[in-house]
Amino acid sequence: MGGNSPCASCKLLRRRCTKDCIFAPYFPPDDPHKFAIVHKVFGASNVSKMLQELPVHQRADAVSSLVYEANARVRDPVYGCVGAISFLQNQVSQLQMQLAVAEAEILCIQMQQEPMMPTPQIDPDDKPFLLQNNLPHQYLNFTSSSNNVIHDSLKRETIFGHDMVS
Repeated sequence: MGGNSPCASCKLLRRRCTKDCIFAPYFPPDDPHKFAIVHKVFGASNVSKMLQELPVHQRADAVSSLVYEANARVRDPVYGCVGAISFLQNQVSQLQMQLAVAEAEILCIQMQQEPMMPTPQIDPDDKPFLLQNNLPHQYLNFTSSSNNVIHDSLKRETIFGHDMVS
């Protein structure tokens, strides 16, 4: 009990607040709504039992959780805080998808702005090593087609997290 004023629970329940009142440290007289909502959802007797079963160092966290759950139950009587958690999880999923799309767009723009690697110009009189070994000419001119394959692969991987077979 803080001073002469009874704690919020004793005031609401209209009883005398003793010095060993289990509610006094957690439901101060200047915040009566806090206990009123917890009492409405859980009942004073149940809250008292819960607090008595917990070690003293965990009680403040338990009261905080009870207040949060009670407020959530008043806002959403069916789902309570689970409804709020579900809503937030869906919001996170949507934001992650938006982020993946934005990252893919950035990657596409970066790849379009990067200068293409120059294709080697072959002088017919000066045969490079690869041509001397009778490798076909198509293997020397691969930059533009391979960049498209790499670009498409990176785009699919960025958007979907893995390659999709179409």
